[in-house]
Amino acid sequence: MLTGTLADYAASTSYDALPGPIRERAKLVILDELASAYFGAGCRAGRLAAGYVTGQTAAADALVLRTGRRSSAELAALANGTAGHADEIDGAHVVGGHPGATLVHAATAVAQLRRSSGAELVNAVVLGYDVGTRLIDACGGTFRLKDEFHLHADFLHAVGAAVACGRLLGLDPRGMANAMALATFRANGLCALFREDDHISKAFCNGQYASAGVGAALMAESGLEGVADVIGERHGLLDAWGVEDGRDRVVRGLGTEFGISGANFKFLRAGYPIHAAVEAALAIVDDHGVTWDTVESVEVGMPGHARRVVDGRTMHNICLQDMLAVALVHGGISLSGAHFPEIEADPAFARVRERITLRTDPDLDREQPNGRGAVVTITSTDGTTATRRVDHPRGHSLRSEPTWQDLAAKWRDALPGVDTDAWIDSAARLEDIDDVGKFAAQFA
Repeated sequence: MLTGTLADYAASTSYDALPGPIRERAKLVILDELASAYFGAGCRAGRLAAGYVTGQTAAADALVLRTGRRSSAELAALANGTAGHADEIDGAHVVGGHPGATLVHAATAVAQLRRSSGAELVNAVVLGYDVGTRLIDACGGTFRLKDEFHLHADFLHAVGAAVACGRLLGLDPRGMANAMALATFRANGLCALFREDDHISKAFCNGQYASAGVGAALMAESGLEGVADVIGERHGLLDAWGVEDGRDRVVRGLGTEFGISGANFKFLRAGYPIHAAVEAALAIVDDHGVTWDTVESVEVGMPGHARRVVDGRTMHNICLQDMLAVALVHGGISLSGAHFPEIEADPAFARVRERITLRTDPDLDREQPNGRGAVVTITSTDGTTATRRVDHPRGHSLRSEPTWQDLAAKWRDALPGVDTDAWIDSAARLEDIDDVGKFAAQFA
C-alpha cells in the first residue's frame, strides 16, 4: 500500500539520520516561520484568529504567539498558522504555496504539548515538508490543482502536518496512516477564497490546515481510524487528483531527497511572484539613476501562472502593480511599516502605478512555467530604456542559502524594539534544547 510505505518511513525518521545541511535549513525555516507569526499576530488576520482562539475554553497546552496566553494545541496551531501567513512575510516553496505556516505551527504546538526536544521538532518539520510537498507534486503541482480542480493546494500540507505531529506523538505506521486519512476529512479549500478583498481567508486557511493536522494526529493517537491507504486507495487522494506517475512521485527519493530543500525565504513583504520584479526594477534604478518622476513606462514579464496570481489583485500585497509602484516611489518595500491605504493618496504612487503593465514572458513561460522569475524594462521620459531579468529572487532555494545573518537583519528591520537576536541565537542551537516550550516562550 502506498500510504503504508509513507507511514513506515514516517514512523522511523530521526534527527540523527538527517544530513547536516538539512538540519540547518530546517532550523532556519522554523525560526523564520515563528518570527513571521509573531509579526503577523499584529496584523488584522492574526488579531482576529488570536481573539477567536483565546475566547475559547481550552487546555493550556501551547502558546498563542505574541499574546502571552495559551490554548489547546489545535487552537494554538489555528491562531499561529493564521498569523504566520497574515501579511506575506513568511516563506514559500518551489512547489508553490506556504507550507511553513501550516507545518511549523502544527509541529511546534504538539512539541509543546509533549515537551519534545528541539531535535525532535527539527525532525518533525523536515518530515512534514517531505509529505506535504510530495503529495502536491503527485497531484501535478499547485497550479494544476487550482486550474483543474479549483483547490488551494496548501490543504495537502494538513496531511504533512498530521504526519509531523504523529512523529512527535510516537505513532506507529498504522497510526500514521490513520492520521493521514483523518486529516483529509478536515481540510480543504476552494480557490474562490483568493478573490477576497483583504488577506483574512487566505491567512486563515494555513491556520485551519495546521489545526487539522494537529487534530488528526491526536485523533489517531486516541484510536480513531481512517482507511489504511487514503493516498493509493480507489477514490483516494491520487484517484481524485493524482497525475499519471503520481504513485512514483510520492515515494521517489524518500529519505534522500528532502522537501525542505525547496523552501524559499522572503525578504520583501509581498506575494512571492512580485519579488523578482521588484528586485529587477530596483537594480535598474540603482544602475541608471532612475527616479519615480522620470519613469515613462514599466513593463514586467513573468511566467503565465505567476502573472495570474498577482495581476491587478484587490489585495494590495499580492498585487504586482501596487507593490512595484510602492518600491519605485519609496526605493523599496519596508518590512516594518504598512504602505496602504496612506500611499494611495500620494500623487507619485498613482503616477507610477498607471505606467506599469504586466504580460506573460514567452521565454520565462517556457523555461520556468511554475517559476517566480521576472524581466523588467523601464523606459524613462528621455526615451532611454533599461532591462533586467531575475530568474530567482533573493532567498529562493535555487539561488543561494540564506544565512543566520540574513535572517537576523530581516527580523531586526521588521520588528524594531524586539530582541530578535535572542531568537536567532536560540534557533541556531535548537538541537540542544530539551523542551521546545522553553524556545517557544521567547515569542510570547
